[in-house]
Amino acid sequence: MQWFWVLGSLLALGSFSAGKDQKRGRRDAQAEEQVRESLMLKHLQEALELSPFQGPETPAGTTEAEGAQGEEDEEEPIATPTPGLTPSPTPEDAISYVLGRLTGLDSGLHQLHVRLYTLDARVAELSRGLQLLRKEARDTREALEALEEGQKQGQRDRGRLEGCLKGLRLGHKCFLLFRDFQAQSAAHAHCGARGGSLAMPADRAQMEGLTRYLKAALAPYNWPVWLGIHDRRAEGLYLFENSQRVSFFAWHRAPLMGGPGAPTPHGPGHPALGPDQPNGREQENCVAQASDDGSWWDHDCERRFYYVCEFPQ
Repeated sequence: MQWFWVLGSLLALGSFSAGKDQKRGRRDAQAEEQVRESLMLKHLQEALELSPFQGPETPAGTTEAEGAQGEEDEEEPIATPTPGLTPSPTPEDAISYVLGRLTGLDSGLHQLHVRLYTLDARVAELSRGLQLLRKEARDTREALEALEEGQKQGQRDRGRLEGCLKGLRLGHKCFLLFRDFQAQSAAHAHCGARGGSLAMPADRAQMEGLTRYLKAALAPYNWPVWLGIHDRRAEGLYLFENSQRVSFFAWHRAPLMGGPGAPTPHGPGHPALGPDQPNGREQENCVAQASDDGSWWDHDCERRFYYVCEFPQ
């Protein structure tokens, strides 16, 4: 009887040892699986630059190997959930968290692409509008230039018509007197704006006709009137405003009062009406015509006189 009891005790002890070895193997396998999942999760978190995910806590100062070694000798107690405490996150929760973050990033990138596309469309629309504005501005500028040129041409046509209707027709030219005090250059510009130029009598016949016209217009007074003649280019080289050389001259020459030896209030041989012309040298480079006798006088070009314009008929 005692032998059977001893045999039964040995069999029970063997089965207890086998069960304990199986439990220890399962715990080792679970520990290795947890280590592999922790390493995989750690690498994934480092790649995504996320904060480390807290795994199950172990007692302070105790490593997993020591805990596993301590569990070899006693069975693992069944944990009773404590009401009100949050359960520790599992690897599945960490993966779900990472996938959620990836989904959020993908959604943000999609919204960014939509906004960039909208911005590109707006920029393209603004570029087309700017091109249209530039084209309209260019067309408006060209229209204004054409309008200004048309206005100038109309003013020139009107000036030529007015010159021939109100002035003197002589050959293929028309002369018109302007009772406006201007310097010689300003008078030339005014005549040009009206489609003509300062008077340039080309021969003796035109000179005599212009003399009669000015004398009748300004009598009984004697007014100097600008002509289109000057020697600004070289002293003594008199040219018309069109750069042609003057072919004849009508310079003033002072007559003598009384006969030879006859007494006069100012003595014999006193020159009347000023000295012979031209006498101004470099200081007087422009020519004006006297309205009483048609003689030419050289004057400072900045003096302000009446002027006479000529227009093609």
